[in-house]
Order: sequence, then structure tokens, then C-alpha cells
Amino acid sequence: MCKIQTTGDCDPFTVLKAIGLQRTGKQDEAFTLAQEVAVLEPTDDNSLQALTILYREMHRPELVTKLYEAAVRKVPTSEEYHSHLFMAYARVGEYKKMQQAGMALYKIVPKNPYYFWSVMSLVMQAISAQDEKLSQTMFLPLAERMVEKMVKEEKIEAEAEVQLYFMILERLGKYVEALEVVQGPLGEKLTSELQSRENKCMMLYRRLERWPECNALSCKLLLKNPDDWQFYLLYFDSLFHLIDQSWTPPQEGAHSAEGEVRASVSQAISFMEDRIATEEAKESKHLRGPYLARLELIRRLRERSCPEAQQLGEPLELMFQFFVKFGDKPCCITDLKIFLDLLAPDQHVQFINRLMEVVPLGAPGEDGVALPGDTRALQRHMCVTQLSRSLGQQHALNTEGKLGLIKELKAHYRHGLQFGKSCLKTELQFSDMYCLMAAHVYIDLWIETGDQNVLWQCLGLLEEGLSHSSSNAQFKLLLLLLYCRLGAFEPVVDLYSSLDAKHVQHDTIGYLLTRYAESLGQFAAASQSCNFSLRFFHSNQKDTSEYIIQAYKYGAFEKIPEFIAFRNRLNHSLHFAQVRTERMLLDLFLEADISSPLEESVKSMSLCPEEDDIPWDSLRDNRDLTVLVSWNPKDRQLNEEHKQRSLEDETLWLRLRSLTLRLIGCVSALTHPPTTRNSEKTTENGVATKPSSLQSLLSQLENTLNQATQFTEKQLQHQYPFLGPVSSRLAQALSSGCCQCQLSSLQLPLHLQELETAGLDESTELQTQISNLFKSLAVQLQDMLEKCKGDLIEAKDGQNKTHHFLLENLVYFVEPPVLSAYQEFSGSLQSLLNQALEHIKSQEISLTALKLGELNLEGQTQSEAEGTFTKTAMDKVQSSYLRSLQEIGELLKKRADTLKSLKI
Repeated sequence: MCKIQTTGDCDPFTVLKAIGLQRTGKQDEAFTLAQEVAVLEPTDDNSLQALTILYREMHRPELVTKLYEAAVRKVPTSEEYHSHLFMAYARVGEYKKMQQAGMALYKIVPKNPYYFWSVMSLVMQAISAQDEKLSQTMFLPLAERMVEKMVKEEKIEAEAEVQLYFMILERLGKYVEALEVVQGPLGEKLTSELQSRENKCMMLYRRLERWPECNALSCKLLLKNPDDWQFYLLYFDSLFHLIDQSWTPPQEGAHSAEGEVRASVSQAISFMEDRIATEEAKESKHLRGPYLARLELIRRLRERSCPEAQQLGEPLELMFQFFVKFGDKPCCITDLKIFLDLLAPDQHVQFINRLMEVVPLGAPGEDGVALPGDTRALQRHMCVTQLSRSLGQQHALNTEGKLGLIKELKAHYRHGLQFGKSCLKTELQFSDMYCLMAAHVYIDLWIETGDQNVLWQCLGLLEEGLSHSSSNAQFKLLLLLLYCRLGAFEPVVDLYSSLDAKHVQHDTIGYLLTRYAESLGQFAAASQSCNFSLRFFHSNQKDTSEYIIQAYKYGAFEKIPEFIAFRNRLNHSLHFAQVRTERMLLDLFLEADISSPLEESVKSMSLCPEEDDIPWDSLRDNRDLTVLVSWNPKDRQLNEEHKQRSLEDETLWLRLRSLTLRLIGCVSALTHPPTTRNSEKTTENGVATKPSSLQSLLSQLENTLNQATQFTEKQLQHQYPFLGPVSSRLAQALSSGCCQCQLSSLQLPLHLQELETAGLDESTELQTQISNLFKSLAVQLQDMLEKCKGDLIEAKDGQNKTHHFLLENLVYFVEPPVLSAYQEFSGSLQSLLNQALEHIKSQEISLTALKLGELNLEGQTQSEAEGTFTKTAMDKVQSSYLRSLQEIGELLKKRADTLKSLKI
């Protein structure tokens, strides 16, 4: 049982009851009970810990600080309470108070960790300060003096303390002093990481531009570890800096503080040859570093037009030798791929032919395909195939050539499955990459010819691959992308779920899920996918605070700024802003004026239309746009221009959606007349709106629409690579007429407000304008509906062609009526809704009657097994379309019922 102290007359059982209430959803009652105990300023552990748990669950960490401030006042000599107070401040980022709490703790219990908690809190004040000058002239110098005091008194005990001293000097730009610390007695404490001192010295030499020392140290480290790639790059950097500076060694004494400097091209070549000679002398376990470094040196010498590059050898021959040694390792493709630009275009075929000569394959079978006898031979052949694609040879094939290549790749894939019979379900098959590459060639064919039959086969092949290798993330990601491109979201939910995305992946790859869910009419899945992402972002704040506290406890001070930067990066995430906005719009879309009035829906979101809470200037694009494996040649790869355009695309769409959301908030505040006439600001239903806000936001929306239109027109000329970023919903929303229709809908409340102010007698012109706007809206909606008509799947002449854009247009058609359901044109709107419902019903009937799996793909021969997987893919698309139509239809019915219930 809990021991209850009588001094504070506090009952921890009351707090336990409050925790129970909180966990059963009775937050208000729980908070009232907690405050009854907190006001007594308890000092017993049970009450304090129970209240801390409760406040954390309430997401009110600031209340914990008040709790321990009171406890420290009552028990000023308690090490435990002072420590808890410091950590409570850390949770809320009160760095100034952390500094004070740390020093107070040190005075009570003079332990080094407490003193350095205070120092680190000063550093955090410097990092978080808005004024850089204040950081450099006050916080950091004070932190430096505090550490120097401990150094002079010889009280430095732990590595963490030296790391913190180094961090302070580095942030002050005192690199010479930092170097002295690392190379002096204090540097001997830097032992937790391998080569920690050397790495820090190297970093400081670079910043101080001490190239002789950088050169000598990198050579020394390469002699110790010839496979450490970072030191080869540092050696080459320093070498060419010294050459550019015409550096010459001193006549007397050492070349540098780190020893001998190799500062000429001839010395660099000799150094490389010595490293390779050492490797060649080994009988086995050769290191790849020296061989790749030789190719890197050739590249750099060629960039500077140095004739000495020829002394190192011909790249084709060197890459061939590298393949002979390391071709059976999966890393060989990534090693050689970055040096393919060293080959002249007329050497590409010769290079691939040379490699094929040393790939041990058996005699060709009946189908003319020679197959490997073991996994090492398979890996070599796969590497050559990947290099061939990276050189553009596969892209250069005609349609017949590509179909032949696909046949060969599938033969290699299925043959390779025999080597993985004993693999666990979580392991990948040895030949999976053949399957993936065949899928890529299918996609090439689809893009070139527009023939969707090859896309169906591609889906079938990937489904087959997934059946043999259920943990292959690349299969899942590509399937996910292809199904979305076909407008089928239903199979995507399970695919994404099976990826088991963890933590930050909800930000880096979550866009693949949230981009398509709502636009394809899967509203329940859209809501769920938004929640997945939001749950991660909301927990980030709490989780990061815990990481920071642990870093203080264990003295990992250098990690604390990293945690803060990580938290800020997530708080400013583009994906976070998108998901938050779309989630609120989706709730309004599905519930406003259906299950609850618009005003109540907006009120529940605590939406303030006048405040733009998106940090536009500091948005971070955290999407992983290279998550899909690609062996495309350089001219077909994702580049910086694509990334920049994609970011602009997504930002414009977010701006449109954010303005739409804020305008709906304004509209909800205008649905009832204000209670006071002459007030500048009226508050209705929890939403504050100035009369000018609506006009201002409408003007912003109109300007953003113009920008979006211009951007989309330019974007038509520049498409993203298929395996690059997906386009935002912007282009489709504009072409469907949805954006313009929403703008018109949102202009209505402004005119109606003007009409109310002017009165009916003196507003004939305004009434005509409003009447014309209603008519225009009806015409716009009719045009939008026309763009929805057509068959989602067209099956004729052996072709099964999907028109998924019709599905997206249907979703866009459903959106504007949320904002346009005014009585004045309810008749025409009711007619449009009925037409839309009839169209959806006819599509459901035709889709249900369509037996896709029984249709043969024109011009394609498939085995029975292949046909089964292709049929599976077709059935998934068909089922997804039906589900989308069903959800859109249900929403439209609710809208129609709401419209009928309006009193005219």
C-alpha cells in the first residue's frame, strides 16, 4: 500500500482515481480532481509521481514543472526533487530555468553531471536564440568559461564533458582551441567511438584549411584501414587543394604536424598502386576500397584534364577486373554504377560483352536462355543485367526486343527460385531483382505504347513475385504505385500495411498512401491513412522530450541538438501540414451538414480562419523520392529540377487546400447573424471572423488559383520520371473544374452578407449578381458531371483499358456541393445529384457484369500460372472501383437527403 504523508494532507489515491477517470475518457473530472491535490503542493513521492503520470497522459507537461517547483520550495535540499524539476523543464524546453535548476542541484550535491547539465542548458539557449549575436557574445562564451573553470581545477571526469567542451568551441568557431583540446590530455578521454580523435582532427583541419595535415592524416588512416572510403575522398580533396596552392614541403623538419605529405599527382598514383599491390598480394578477402579509389582518382584527374590519368589504366579494363573479383557480391552493381560515366558511349556494348564472358552460364535450353548453376553465377549475371540497363541498352531496344528481354528475365527469375527453397518467409529470393527488372521493362513498354495489356501483365508478374517473396518491399512499393496509377486504392491499404512502416517512415513514404486515398473515393481508408501519419507526428513532440531527457541522464550532450533539429524538421514537415489539412477537410466533406451542422464541425476542430498555422517559409520536404529501386541511365533519373518542381506542385496544392479550409471556417461563422452589430470582430460557434477576412482569403484563393493554372500549363511539358515523385492532385482538380467551382461557391456567402447589409430595396444589382452566380454554379456543376461520365473499364478488341480519372472527377464533383447547398438553387442541384447517382448506379451494374479475368489479353501469350496472377490483379482493380463507387454513391445520397430536408 502507498505510504501517505500527513504533512501535505495529500491523498495519492485521489490522483489514482483521477488517472482512472482520464483513461475512461472523463478528462474534465480527472483534471478537477488532480488540481484539488496539486493545490495542496504535495511532497510525497506517491502523489508527485501519480500526478506526473496523469499530466503526461493529458499532454500537459507544463503542469509537472509547477508541481516540482512547489516541492523544491518545501524541501529545498532534496536531490531527487531538484532532479525531477530539471527534467520537467527539459520536457517543455525551458532552457533558462534548466540552467538555474542545474546549478541549484550542483550546489546541493556537487556532482559533475549536474554542473554540465547547466552548461548544456546554456548551449541550448544559444541554439534556440533568435539573435545569433546574443548566442555568440553571451550564452556560448559563458558556457565556455564554465567549462574552462572545471578544466583549470582538473575536475573533468567523463568523455561527455570533453565532448560538450568541443561542441562549445566548435560553435564559437574556435577551431584552433578545439584542436588543442582534442590533441591534448583531454582528448585521451574520447574513446567511445572508433577513431573519434582522428575524425575530429580531420574535421578541424578541413575547417581550418590545413591541407598538409589533412593530407598526411588521411594517408596514415588509410594505411591502417584501406577500406575506409571517407578518407580516400578527404585525401583527394586535400591533394588537389595543395596542387592548386602550389604547396612545397619545407626544407627542414616534418612536412606537417601529422607527418609526411603526398602532395603531387605522381605521389598519389604511387600511393594508390601501393594499396592495390597490398590487396593483390592477399590470397582472399580482398578489400574493395583501393580498387574503387583508383577509379575515383581517374575521374578527378580527367575532370582537371590531367594526362596522368592514363597511368592508372583504362577504366573499362579496371572495371572489368573489379567485376572479376567482386561480381558475385550484391554491392558490385552499386560500386560500379557510379563510375559508368568513365566509359565512352562506344565502349558500352564492349564492356557488357566483356563482363558476360566471365559469367559462368550453362548451355542454352529449348527457349534459348542460358541459366546459371549456382547463386554466385546468378549474382554475376544479375549484376551485368543491371549494368546493361544503367547504360541505357535496354531502353534502346524496340518493342519486340523488350518483349524478348522480358521473357529472358522471367526465365532467369523462375529458374533462380530453386536456390531459395529453404529461405524463410522473411528472406528475399536470390532472383527477385530479375522479376523487378522485368516489371520495369513492362513499364517502359506501357509508357512508350500506351498499351495497358502490358501493364496488366506487369501487375501479374509482381503479384507472382510477392507470392514467392512476401517480404520484398520493392515489389510492394511498385505494386502500390501501379495500382494507384490505375485508380485502384483498395489493394494499396493491405500492401502499405504489410510494409510495416515504422516511425519516421510515416513521413518519408506516407505520401504514397495519403496522396491517392481520398482522390480515388476511398474515404474510410483516407481517414485511416491520415490518422496513421498524424498519430506519428503528434507523438513526436512527447517522444523527442523523452530522448532529450535520456541524453541528459547519460551525458550524450552532442545528441541533444540533433533531437531538437529532428523534432523541428518533423514539425515543419510538408507531409504533416498536408495530412493535417486534408484530415480536417475530409471530416467536413463527410460530416458537415450531414451528421452535424457545419458550425459544430468547424468548432470541434478549433479552427481559426484568420490564423495561418502552416510555416510556409520553413516547410521541409521529407519525402523519400528515391525509395523505389531504379537502374535507369542518368538522363532518365530523378534530378534536382524534378524535386524542386514536385515541391512547388505540392506546396501550391497545399496552399489551395489550406485556403479552402480557412474559408469554410469563415463561412461557418457567417451562417448566423452576429449578436452585436457594431463590433469589429464577432465570434460565433468558437470561430472568430472579421468581415474583411472572407474577402482577403477569397482574394488569396483567386491569386493562388492563377499561379496553379500557370504552373500546371508549364508542367505539361515536363513529366516526372515514373519512379520519381507522384504528381499532386492539382492538375486533375483544375481540369475537372472543381477549384473554380469551389471559388464560386465560397464567393456566395460574401455576396449574401452584402445583400443582408444593403437590404432588398437598395440592392437590385447585387441580387442580379447573386442570381447569375447561382446559375453559373449550376452550369459549372453540370460541366463537372459531364467530365465524370464514361466507363471506368473499357473492355473491347482484346484491350482492357481503365479510365481512373473519371473516378477522381467524381470525387471532385462531390466536393463543391458541400459549400453550395443554398436553397436558392436546390432544385437544379437536386437534379444534378440524381443524375450523378444514376451514373454511379449504371457504372456499378456494368462493372459487376464485367468478367475481366475471363478476357484474353490481345497479342499476349501467358501460361496458366501467369494468367492466374494477372486475373488476381484485374479482380483487385475491379473490386476497388466498385468500392469507390459505393462510397461516393453513399455520400451523394446523404447530400441528396440533406438537400431534401432543407426548408424552402
